[in-house]
Amino acid sequence: MNTLDTIKKRRSIRSFTTQNIEKEKIETLLQSAMYAPSAVNKQPWHFIVIDNREIMEQIMKIHPNSKMFETATLGILVCGDLQMQHGNGYWLADCGAATQNILLAAAAMDLGSCWVGVFPREDRMKAFKELFSLPAHVEAFALVALGYPAEEKKTPQRYRPESVFLNKWGNS
Repeated sequence: MNTLDTIKKRRSIRSFTTQNIEKEKIETLLQSAMYAPSAVNKQPWHFIVIDNREIMEQIMKIHPNSKMFETATLGILVCGDLQMQHGNGYWLADCGAATQNILLAAAAMDLGSCWVGVFPREDRMKAFKELFSLPAHVEAFALVALGYPAEEKKTPQRYRPESVFLNKWGNS
């Protein structure tokens, strides 16, 4: 599958089979995340791989939109290191790019994934910081639920020419 097909194929999957993700694929997901662009190549990210059912149960208690962890076989918590970022706030774009790379790599390997937002919700960030014992200078950015998909979603038409302008706002 080529890159453009993978981008269009990627969907948020919320139902997974019981098949575990192979160690090599987990490694590929993490490598893909770390190949994301970052401001001045600071790479201010850390990743916590979650395969423990008890922790997934705790996640579902503290995050109201994490029900997909009932069937997910893996999770990756993407965290930003405030001491490593290029400047104030750059960690957000950097971690967003790393998260997107995880989602695209998952789609390329026929895995299902779903981005579960943590940042900017203070209550969620605090709960994840406590649950995963994050140091003060590390913030939880996003959680990705992963597994082999138990559902199939069609690719919708999302290109909207009316959202594209030439040289300045309003020029078609």
